[in-house]
Amino acid sequence: MWQATVLTLYPQMFPGPLGESLSGEGLARGLWQLDTHDIRAHGRGRHRAVDDTPAGGGAGMVLRADVLSAAIDAAAPADDPRPRLLMSPRGRPLDQARVRALAAGPGAVIVCGRFEGVDERVIEGRGLEEVSIGDYVLSGGEIAAMVLMDACVRLLPGVMGKEASGEEESFEGGLLEYPHYTRPREWEGRAIPDVLLSGNHAAIARWRREEAERLTRARRPDLWQRRKT
Repeated sequence: MWQATVLTLYPQMFPGPLGESLSGEGLARGLWQLDTHDIRAHGRGRHRAVDDTPAGGGAGMVLRADVLSAAIDAAAPADDPRPRLLMSPRGRPLDQARVRALAAGPGAVIVCGRFEGVDERVIEGRGLEEVSIGDYVLSGGEIAAMVLMDACVRLLPGVMGKEASGEEESFEGGLLEYPHYTRPREWEGRAIPDVLLSGNHAAIARWRREEAERLTRARRPDLWQRRKT
């Protein structure tokens, strides 16, 4: 079973949206497992302090190495084969290839950062792989962790139902997905392209491929360039 272990200061945020729709149904059916661990349970002193001022000065607070390492050690022993991920805006951007690799494994241990960041020593000492979901900053790693888990869980066997439904989605073949249409045949003067109603499966496949390439060139020239190199 694919197992996600999330370390957070806000365990009450989970499962959140992961408890609904495909991921929620998969969770209820035992197709994957979600465990949350409260980092604050390993805080120091009477007030369970988890952070301190940054060495060298500066704004904000930093999550302490001793606190976070204790939380990681309690949630995932050293022989746990799952990758240890830290949701961080300075991490490697998450893409579909990485999602597929994670979904094919045993799961993930996911650390949700807060404050100004995490003490660098625990990143090094516990082998945390920093992962980013985009070039922007969130209040914490919880929402980013949900994005990562949702992307992985939907690929697990039995979660999506029809396996082929994910094969032509955006990024799967290095292209954005082609446009979709359904009833009514005409809406506000806009008609479904004739080729999609022709019954000619070869022509439909060709149209979809051309549209995927057109959209990728126009909207994601970086993806298009990668395909051409």
